[in-house]
Order: sequence, then structure tokens, then C-alpha cells
Amino acid sequence: MKAPMPGETTTVDPFATEHRRAGYVPTRNPARWFRDTGWRHVVALTAVAFALFPVIWVLSAAFGTGNLSAQRLIPREITLDNFRTLMTEPGHPPFWRWFANSMIVGVVTAAGTVLLCALSAFAFSRLRFRGRRPGLLALLLVQMFPNLLAITALFLFMTRIKTMFPAIGLGTIWGLIFIYLGGALGVNTWLVKGFFDTIPFSLDESAKIDGASHAQTFFLIILPLARPVLAVIALLSFITSQAEFLLADVIIGANDEQRTLAVGLSRYILAGFDNRWGPFAAGALIAAVPVVLLFLFLQRFIVSGLTSGAVKG
Repeated sequence: MKAPMPGETTTVDPFATEHRRAGYVPTRNPARWFRDTGWRHVVALTAVAFALFPVIWVLSAAFGTGNLSAQRLIPREITLDNFRTLMTEPGHPPFWRWFANSMIVGVVTAAGTVLLCALSAFAFSRLRFRGRRPGLLALLLVQMFPNLLAITALFLFMTRIKTMFPAIGLGTIWGLIFIYLGGALGVNTWLVKGFFDTIPFSLDESAKIDGASHAQTFFLIILPLARPVLAVIALLSFITSQAEFLLADVIIGANDEQRTLAVGLSRYILAGFDNRWGPFAAGALIAAVPVVLLFLFLQRFIVSGLTSGAVKG
């Protein structure tokens, strides 16, 4: 701002001062505004619309009327007929049985993955033993090959196991859980190990001085500090087990009572795609509720600090 010359008087515009205090910004050139910041709003709105469109489409199908060919983005009438059809119509599928199977698979897989990955990551991060480095490299090498390459071997393996242990063999959800646990160990162990490496080793040394064993150090000190990464592992394992279809379809097979929700709904809609689209969308909407609730519950652990408060004083 230019300073007044000696002998000059300055006048203060009260309206300009008030606008400045209120945060008023003078109108700028629209073309310049779009070039500077406006295009970012367009990109953000496009991304939001792209992400929300499938959700709105499924909601419209679940609460609307009619089949897939007559579906509209905004239904003419809101109704619960699709939910009733899915659960109460003559010959309706065992939806809640499939839902319970999916919850068992998801919860047990998430809990088992967290426990096994945390134990193995603690060993690789904190202990020094022969074969430690080759073991880490072997875990990394196994993850380079997708699970689909082993689907035939897994099928034959589970068929052989069924002859010896029918409860965990082919056609059971417990056999599927063991396959999920084996496939999730590699990359998750690397992720948890990287987190454990950031926790100060002085905590382990202090625990040893106080007479704590490795198990006490792991369960009482390291594990509570690793809640953020363990929450991420649990969430990803649960979501993966709920959304996975191919392995579940191959392992469960034609056992209708042991099917997960993804496999059961896929078989249900294949019997009549156009007419069963509404009930299928209703089932998919119910299946998404546990995932959303789990994400909301674990959100405070995911966004929390990694080692905040680990070392005091």
C-alpha cells in the first residue's frame, strides 16, 4: 500500500474496511478462476459422481420396483418388496445361512491373519536366528505369484484332505478359511514387520531388564502399540474374504449350506438375471453393512499415530 505524501489527507472507505473484516474477496475473472482452481472442483465432482453412481444404482435396485431392464436411477416408488422376496418367497434361498457363513469366514480369517502375521512379524523383526533373511525373501517370492495359479493344486489338496479330515476338506468353510489364512500371510507379514521395525528397541531392552520374556514383551508392549497396523490388516482381510468369489466357489462347490454370501447370491441370480436383479441388489446391500460398520469401528485406530506415546520421558 502506497504511503501518503506529507500534507496529503487519506480517506478510509468504511464499506471496504467492513468487507475486508468479513473476508470479502473481490470478484475475479471467471476464466482465470477456472484456470487456477475451478478445474479442481470439476475433477473432484467427477470423481465423487463416478464413485457414488454404483452405490446409488444398487440402492435404486434394492428399494425400487421392476426388473433390470426397467430400472431407473431414481425409482418411482420406494418399497421393501425385494427384501421380502429374497427372504420369504416360496423356494427362497437360505440367505441368512449364507450371511452367517460369510461372517464366520470373515471374522475367523481376520482374527487368524492378525495373530499369525503379528507373531511371525515379531520373530522376523525382534529375534535373530538362522534362516531369518531367507525366510523373509521366501515370503516375498511367494507373493509374486497370484493365488489363481495354485487353484488346481489347492483343489486336489483339499480333495485329499477330505478323505482324512472331512471337517476341513473340500466343500467346507473351514477348509476355505485355512486357504485364506495361508494366502494372507506373506504380504501382511511384511507390512506388520515394517511397522514393528519403527517401534523403538529400547522398549524391548527395558522389558528384558524388568524380567519380561519374549511372550510378555510381545503381548503386553509391542502388540498394543501396533493397533493401527493390526486394524488395517483385520479390515483388509475381512473385506477380501467377503468379496472373494473364485476360490470360494471352487472350494465350496455345490454344498448349498456351506456357501458364502458371494457364491450364494451369484448362483441365485444366474437362475434368472433380469427378474432376480432386485432381490440380488437387496442381498448385496445387506452384505455391505458389516463391512461399513467394521470400517467405522476401526477408523480411529487407522488414523491414529503409529508410535505416539510409545516412549515417555
